[in-house]
Amino acid sequence: MNNLMNYCKNSFYMLFLISLTLFLISLKFLLNDLVYFIEWEVVSLNSMSIVMTFLFDWMSLMFMSFVLLISSLVIFYSNQYMESDFNLNRFILLVLMFVLSMMFLIISPNLISILLGWDGLGLVSYCLVIYFQNVKSYNAGMLTALSNRIGDVALLLAIAWMLNFGSWNYIFYLELMNKSYEMNIIGGLVMLAAMTKSAQIPFSSWLPAAMAAPTPVSALVHSSTLVTAGVYLLIRFNILLNDSFLGKFLLLISGLTMFMAGLGANFEFDLKKIIALSTLSQLGLMMSILSIGFYKLAFFHLLTHALFKALLFMCAGVIIHNAKNSQDIRFMGSLMMSMPLTCSCFNIANLALCGMPFLAGFYSKDLILEMVMLSYMNFFSFFLFFFSTGLTVCYSFRLVFYSMTGNFNMTSLNMLNDKSWTMSFSIFFLMIMAIIGGSLLNWLMFFNPEMICLPLTMKLLTLIVCLLGGFIGYLISNISMFSFNKSLYFYMISQFSGSMWFMPILSTFGIIKFSLVLGKNSYTIFDQGWSEYFGSQMLYNQLKNYSLFVQEFQNNNLKIYLLSYMLWIIILIFIMLFLN
Repeated sequence: MNNLMNYCKNSFYMLFLISLTLFLISLKFLLNDLVYFIEWEVVSLNSMSIVMTFLFDWMSLMFMSFVLLISSLVIFYSNQYMESDFNLNRFILLVLMFVLSMMFLIISPNLISILLGWDGLGLVSYCLVIYFQNVKSYNAGMLTALSNRIGDVALLLAIAWMLNFGSWNYIFYLELMNKSYEMNIIGGLVMLAAMTKSAQIPFSSWLPAAMAAPTPVSALVHSSTLVTAGVYLLIRFNILLNDSFLGKFLLLISGLTMFMAGLGANFEFDLKKIIALSTLSQLGLMMSILSIGFYKLAFFHLLTHALFKALLFMCAGVIIHNAKNSQDIRFMGSLMMSMPLTCSCFNIANLALCGMPFLAGFYSKDLILEMVMLSYMNFFSFFLFFFSTGLTVCYSFRLVFYSMTGNFNMTSLNMLNDKSWTMSFSIFFLMIMAIIGGSLLNWLMFFNPEMICLPLTMKLLTLIVCLLGGFIGYLISNISMFSFNKSLYFYMISQFSGSMWFMPILSTFGIIKFSLVLGKNSYTIFDQGWSEYFGSQMLYNQLKNYSLFVQEFQNNNLKIYLLSYMLWIIILIFIMLFLN
């Protein structure tokens, strides 16, 4: 056990130091506007050579430093969270492979090497989702893997189309060929790949299902690795989205995703799934602002979101760990009395997510919404942006109301405490970053700030929407105040919204039912033989169906007689009206 603990700590120190180094280098690149394009010849045989290309600019270096920082804290946190696991070293190796795949994807200006990282993320994420090895995990892992395969195929097709240009280094052709037919097809395929990885509609159902993975993995996946890979790829291809059909289509899809996830989170009771839907909502926000053309803002929100989302998941992990693996928020309550440090950090992360002034989320979200007000945009997209922001505050307040306040709803034998110093260290470090990270990045990335001049009502619109969302969140949580909660209409809305507009059902049963029925019928026909199927067996089935039909008439003769009488009266009335 001591060896495993040392293994975790060594991994933490190594990743943390590399992260700090990369962040300092990224500052040098940012201030001096440097870009390094490195080609490494891996093997050369006669006239054939295999060359690996790497792109180092301030964006890739800064994103790598954030990924490594969060992964180092996650590994340190896992040291105590996964202490009862006999295969902790295997878990840490999987996390390291996951991070390595993300590194490949970040520094690649080449579609082939991007595919290495892209597929690596898909395969390792499958191993991590099924880590606990039960039926639910296997189903979730299969849904995750197969949803992402659609994007992988799109990326392979984009690689094939890149042959039109003579090289797979897309970075050379983006500005020069961005209006060409081939490049538009490549852009569409890359956008499809990004939509599957970042779980946009209609590929959203895998993201809450992936919550079957251990909580430290969820903290890593939902903050800076798997789900942000699609957004990062589109940031690199942002030129193809400007003033094009692709950009308008992405704006619609991402706006609907943001709205759907925010609405669904208000009807969810699973703690991890609420935070997962909140990630989906923020991914929709990043995609939306990216489709308008503000790629720097999308990247800024990507980094700030990574900080407070990792913190949210880590705090949720501590709560679940103490609540004996219960994730239902209805069984929680009054946690702030027993776990003050964790609840304080949880509330700070929640407020950062809502866009509370001067926390990390405020700088990016407020700037995004103000740029939306300045942009040329239709009313529907404008409504989706602001209504979804209100929904974010609504479900955050609902989550706090259920878990932090009121009475404790679990068994009295549960000993809740904040004594796990290893987990508390990671949480406390991320809490500091969630407070100062937004302003720090704001000063670094926008060192020539522009004045955003808006009328007072529009300037205060974000704040008004947030306050209104928080108030509604309080109302829908307090059932005694809101009698509508008990009505049938509310049940129907909650069934529709809480199930993510039936997308998980459509993604699973909706796709496999037809093929399974077809397979069953084919098996039956081939197994019994054609003569058996179309001969005596078919004759027996037909006669049975006819007798059932006649029996139905005989059992319901009065009802059928009255129905036919009513139909006859209606027909007579129609004839009389027609003759008149």
